[in-house]
Amino acid sequence: MIPRILIIAGSDSGGGAGIQADIKTVTMLGGHAMTAVTAITAQNTLGVSAVHTVPTEMVLAQIEAAASDIGVDAVKIGMIGAAETAAAVADALAAFDVPIVFDPVMVATSGAALADDATIAAFGRLMALASVVTPNLPEFEALGGAAAVLGAAPALLVKGGHGAGETLVDRLVTRDGEVARWESPRIDTPHTHGTGCTLASAIATYLAFGAPLAAAIGRARQFVRIALRDAPGLGAGHGPMGHARVRLDLGPGTRLNQVTLPLGAGAIEFWRTLGLRQIVATEDGHYARFEAAGGATLSLEQAAAPTVFLECDDLDAEVARLQAAGVIFDHLPVDRPWRWREARLTDPAGNRLCLYQAEENRRFPPWRLP
Repeated sequence: MIPRILIIAGSDSGGGAGIQADIKTVTMLGGHAMTAVTAITAQNTLGVSAVHTVPTEMVLAQIEAAASDIGVDAVKIGMIGAAETAAAVADALAAFDVPIVFDPVMVATSGAALADDATIAAFGRLMALASVVTPNLPEFEALGGAAAVLGAAPALLVKGGHGAGETLVDRLVTRDGEVARWESPRIDTPHTHGTGCTLASAIATYLAFGAPLAAAIGRARQFVRIALRDAPGLGAGHGPMGHARVRLDLGPGTRLNQVTLPLGAGAIEFWRTLGLRQIVATEDGHYARFEAAGGATLSLEQAAAPTVFLECDDLDAEVARLQAAGVIFDHLPVDRPWRWREARLTDPAGNRLCLYQAEENRRFPPWRLP
């Protein structure tokens, strides 16, 4: 069954964050998004101009309507609206035996306050219900730091996007200490509106699919990074991310998203004429990679045999599964200098296949053409 994600959050009229970002994220990752809107905001890339809080009774009615009929496999909580709503939502979710991701939204990307002191004080009960709490650094400090959050919640994702430096560090911490961390180069873009909402909804979706928490976070980070790299550049301020462009990069199961063909005379110009965008070139002209509108990539390489590529979220686990089923590999997983980890095999008809894991480097390697 398709994973059913209940999103309890505020609406963003500009479409960059809040419920709108949540729905796009869940949908792109193969889930079904349901909503309980806690607040209606008038905002765009420059800021928030008005907020209308939805009455608590209406928030609860939305939760009941979705849960009683469709069912819920995971919950994502964002902007909560009011202290009374926080307490009532906690009461309602106490009966839910599903993963809950709590993103304690306090301040919009533009700097506008989205939670008053009373609402922040009421976050304790929601943290106690959450599988993981995902504050950014200012929210982390406002909540009282790791000791305060982990006094209520079993797990805390400390996000480093607001930190200094060229390397972004996110840390998953439990009461037993740090259990995972991710380090990535900072992406230089002003279009970061909705990163927290998107990350939390992606985590919730992967948890609903059954992924362990650390794996869910790792894959959700990949979704955010690709959406940041492919932001459409809308608005005059902090623009929305490119959710719609993350198509074949993530999702349940293996994804057929890359093919390599032999490179011959005139082939590069031919594929450009067909409408594919060249994203990688070499000085000697022996290799070229193209990107299609739907997110698939095509490589041309001199003396290469035609090869189909299937991307996996966890290459080593997939190879182990296939070996247990009797599949024979030409070579087992190995790290490549082009920042892919891959394994090669041949089907019964002699066609060449590559199982690989590249994360953002399939479409956005450091040497991608401008």
